[in-house]
Amino acid sequence: MADSTQDEQRLALFIDFENIAIGVRDAHYRKFNINLVLERLLDKGKLLSKKAYADWSRYSDYKRAFHEAAIELIEVPQKSVGGKNSADIRLVVDAMDMSFQKEHIDCFVVCSGDSDFSPLVSKLKENNKYVIGLGVKNSTSDLLIENCDEFIFYEDIVRVRERSRPAAISRNLPVKLQDCFGLLSDSVLALQRENKEILWGSMVKETMKRKKPSFNEGYYGFRTFSHLLEDAQKRGIVKLRRDQRSGSYIVEDLGDAAPTEAGTPSAATPAAASGATAEASGSAEGEGSRPSARRRRSRGGRRTKATATADGDARSADNGAAEPERTPEGQPAAPSESTVSASAAAEPDRGTSFSLFSWLRRDTENESPEAGKKP
Repeated sequence: MADSTQDEQRLALFIDFENIAIGVRDAHYRKFNINLVLERLLDKGKLLSKKAYADWSRYSDYKRAFHEAAIELIEVPQKSVGGKNSADIRLVVDAMDMSFQKEHIDCFVVCSGDSDFSPLVSKLKENNKYVIGLGVKNSTSDLLIENCDEFIFYEDIVRVRERSRPAAISRNLPVKLQDCFGLLSDSVLALQRENKEILWGSMVKETMKRKKPSFNEGYYGFRTFSHLLEDAQKRGIVKLRRDQRSGSYIVEDLGDAAPTEAGTPSAATPAAASGATAEASGSAEGEGSRPSARRRRSRGGRRTKATATADGDARSADNGAAEPERTPEGQPAAPSESTVSASAAAEPDRGTSFSLFSWLRRDTENESPEAGKKP
């Protein structure tokens, strides 16, 4: 099985906070969010050391957030105009000391936009360290940007954070599963952003634990992490492939069905539903109107036949509209058995039985004048 930690970077973070605070203020941000920075760096690897340098009596509003993020606050009192430079020198000394003493740390993150840190970056690269710069775009020196192996702008971090996830999790899921699958999709996106060629399941799990150290698949109701991935694939959140050699899962990509999971209506659904409702309503209305018309015709036929019986004229012109079965000469034809059956099938209401009675009576009167007499 592939070692999930062989490509994992071990990072040390050094923050020149006075420079960052000035840049955030000039960029008109309300406040510097250290948690966004840490989340972005955790995409790259494990943060082993975090230090921030400033005269913290001037930035007391940030102390609580930095303490909660487990960042070591290095107090550098500002005695004169050169106070900022003393913080810079302290940061450079600590970074170089860690570079020589902590050989297992292979990535240094310099959070500042000051060009004075360019010599530090060059010396760290000489010691075979990967250097990442981080700062606010408008207050960052181009010399520092070009000297780093990689540079991350704070504006880009905020922009990505505000953008919605491409694989939104269905609101029909329980809150616990929403958090779990949201963390899973964020971890997959982070690994893809770092251009990882193969996303082993163990690599995804390690990224999830870096982002949330308390993560445990058992808390969400899964026996193993493989079961969690299988359930995520069933819900369309990720696409998996099993490695033939090791039998481990490989996450190929985020699923396309996650945003429109079953139970979540799409944008076209309301219109289609309204159209179907209108069609069904029109059909029901049309079906309901036909019996009404039939009843009206039946009632009209009965009134015509009743009038013809009372007048004693069975072959009047008025009765012809209600009696469609006639010979070519205009004489009423005797109804055959098939005609009676067809008439009964076409007009199942009471008007048909009355018409049949009228035919039988007329036929009896035509055969014999004495046939209608009672014995």
